[in-house]
Amino acid sequence: MRKTAFLIPAVVVAGAVALSSLFIVDEREKALVLQFGQIVRVQEQPGLGYKIPFIQEVVTYDDRILSRDMEELEVTASDGRRIVVDAFARYRITDVETFRRAVGVGAERAAASRLDSILRAETRQVLGSVTSNDILSTDRAALMQRIRNGAIDEAQALGLQIIDVRLKRTDLPPENLAATYDRMTAEREREAADEIARGNEAAQRIRAQADRTVTELVSDAERQGEIIRGEADATRNRVFAEAYGADPEFFEFYRSMNAYATALENGNTSMVLSPNSEFFKYMKSSEGN
Repeated sequence: MRKTAFLIPAVVVAGAVALSSLFIVDEREKALVLQFGQIVRVQEQPGLGYKIPFIQEVVTYDDRILSRDMEELEVTASDGRRIVVDAFARYRITDVETFRRAVGVGAERAAASRLDSILRAETRQVLGSVTSNDILSTDRAALMQRIRNGAIDEAQALGLQIIDVRLKRTDLPPENLAATYDRMTAEREREAADEIARGNEAAQRIRAQADRTVTELVSDAERQGEIIRGEADATRNRVFAEAYGADPEFFEFYRSMNAYATALENGNTSMVLSPNSEFFKYMKSSEGN
């Protein structure tokens, strides 16, 4: 009975010791076995592991891709304009031994703080070397790649692999928005004024061309009219000359009748002439009746 009484506690203690010497590494984790704070072994493969009870301890780290949001950062672009940047990074712990030695206890929090410092410094350097238009444009892939590449070496010293850096938001500071909008409005008004000026210039050029064309057409029409009138006068004179040559007396009579009609037009003409005037030749001559 006494043996049994001592045996059961011994078995329980032995079982507890055996269980405390085993640990399980999840497939999403990597583990470090520490002895008095010093790294004894690294276990990266998922499954069952062992350690010396009460002397060694196991620390696990996430083996998945992690995300870290940076605090808002204000940078000054190469053109002097200030930009508020909101970014995040995706990274992974690739070397848990280096990671532990670099950040020590409280690894995740310490690593996040140091990673923030690295990314903020690299973001300031990269975005400070380009203009604000480059930062505010939608095509920022090259800038994000430069930030990632610049931070890789320092992150590797922490046992981290930076997979990606993304600029979520790039805005002007609130105090600069009004000035920026005013400048954009002024630029648009200047562009509109330039377009109006170019339009007026083109309209003036078109009007001048049209006026010249009208002048040329009118001049040509007047020239042709003068030619036609000259030809008509020549034809009339020729007809008169032929008529006069055919019957000079009748032609003289015809011209006198036209002169009477013109002189006595509308019945308001007053003329003071001698009755023996040559003008009344055909009025009193029997030949003119």
